[in-house]
Formats: sequence, structure tokens, C-alpha cells
Amino acid sequence: MNSSIASMHSMPAHGLRSKDPTITAVMSKDIPWLEFDSPWFFNPGTVRMPYPPQNRTAAEIAQQLVRGGLTHPYVLQTESERRLHFSGDAVQSVMRLDEPDALACAYTRKMMAFLLFNPRPRSIVMVGLGGGSLAKFCYRNLHRARICAVEIDERVIAMREEFLMPADDHRFRIVCDDGAHFISQLAERIDIVLVDAFDAVGIAPTLATTDFYAQVAARLSSRGVLVMNFSGEPQRYASHIDRILVAFGGAALLVPVLAEDNLLLFAFKGALSLPKVAAYESRARRLQSRLALEFPRFLRRIRQGHILVRASASNVAKPHPHARRSLARP
Repeated sequence: MNSSIASMHSMPAHGLRSKDPTITAVMSKDIPWLEFDSPWFFNPGTVRMPYPPQNRTAAEIAQQLVRGGLTHPYVLQTESERRLHFSGDAVQSVMRLDEPDALACAYTRKMMAFLLFNPRPRSIVMVGLGGGSLAKFCYRNLHRARICAVEIDERVIAMREEFLMPADDHRFRIVCDDGAHFISQLAERIDIVLVDAFDAVGIAPTLATTDFYAQVAARLSSRGVLVMNFSGEPQRYASHIDRILVAFGGAALLVPVLAEDNLLLFAFKGALSLPKVAAYESRARRLQSRLALEFPRFLRRIRQGHILVRASASNVAKPHPHARRSLARP
């Protein structure tokens, strides 16, 4: 904990992880923080929460977390990890303490598969900051790229130092804004847009109630790629997928992340036509050597994915009838 953090008070939290844990309210850099022992027997560690709910004691907040009655971003630090949570039953982001710039979650590693389609991006916009895993990895490894992470929740941005994100500079910045509004104001073209935006239940529903995807498609460069992570409540998927298909001309690539029960959607500014298999395999090997990620395996998973098309009559997304064959033999 930063030495500038001052202890404000301590109090018991009866009925939680220990009989008399120390719960300390803290203040750092003008942001109110609350720190207390993890209330979960199976997840011992420390909870840190920026902008804690007002008019509640630390013990009450801890009890609400255990009961699932509070959705509020917080950090849970264990012996080996820092995790970002919005609620007790869903992990939003993971940082390994021994390797803070590594991509600890399988879906974040697979999202980097955009490099198979555009290996030298100059501009990357990320909608949804989370714990900054992708932002840090791209900043450390894609030296030619300018990276901007857009996050609407100031409480999430307040945790950037907890997750050791770089300071803003000429290549990197974090902006507090609505993703659709931010992209609509951009004058320059974007090469890559990574969407990993969630609330406590699932994909941020506001993205499907605005012209967000149309704005993304309009501002992508000629080789631009949108990659979006789908997780959480499946009932939210359809409205997002349909809007993406409309914005990108009717086709997208859907790839499962089996280890984490996520789906990744790839949409392209140009026509959805994959290069020759040999060219892909050569590129995947070069990327693996450079970034130490399993790009050949990513390529195999992509070939096993589905090309989705928008059925004009029913207005719903359907798998392309020759999706697997098209991917295996482009």
C-alpha cells in the first residue's frame, strides 16, 4: 500500500471471514478508498474499493459483497494476483503479481489475434478499460501503435495504478468518456477497435442502443478490425451481433474461447475474405516468436469458428452455410 495512504478508522465485521478483521478506510490522491480484509473464506486477501458507497460502514459493505447485494468495482488482492470485480461472482480482469504485463486471461490472449489480420497497426482504441491487461500488453509490445483506452466509469479509471498501467504519454492515454461519443468525435482513422465493456451482468447494453457500431465501422481504416468480447448474460448477445452485422455489411467471424466460456467476434472494414492458409501460418509463427503467444493455435481456433451473416428477411444473425469450409480453405 502506498505510504501516502492514511489509516482513518478500524472496526469489526462480525460474521464475515474472521471474527474480528481489521477494516480500514483509506484516502489516496484525493480519491476516497476503502480497504478491508477479504470476507470470503475461499478467497483470502485484501479488498480495495474506490469511491465506496456513502452512508454505509465498512462492515455493511463487506457483508453486501458476500450476499451479492452490491455491484461496485473493487480490487481483490490475493497472494499471487490482483483481480478486478464488479460483483462477487464475476472476475472482470486479472493481473499476476509476478508478471503484471502478462495476459493472464485466455480471452485477452485470443483477442490479440487481430494481429493475424493487421500485423502492424498504427492506432488502437479500446472501449472498456477493466484492469488494463490489453492496454498494457499493446503498449509494451506494439511500439508503433498509439493506444487510447476509453472508460465511462471513473471508479474503474481510479484503479489504473492498482493495475500498474502506464502514465499517459504521446503513445498512450486513458479517457473518461462514453465509447460511442468518443469514437464519433475522432477525425483520424483507427486500425483496431477492441471492445471489452461490461457491467455487473454482462455486455454493456448501451452499446446496442446507440449508433456505436456504425461509428466504429465508419472510422476504421481500410484494413481495420473490430474485436469484441462476449461474456455474461447470453440474452444480451443478439442485439449487439445484429447491429454489428448491419454496420459492417452483413458478415462477421465468431470464435469461441473454450477455456473461459467467452465468445470473440471479429468484424472487418473490408470484405470478409481470408488470405491463403500458408500466409496465415507463416504470420502466426512470426507473431508467436515475437510475442510469445500461441498464434498458431489462435489460427486453428479461427478456422473452427463461424462466419455469421445477417438474414435480411428475419433481421437475425445466422451462421453462414459454408462457414467452416470457407475458413478451412479460404
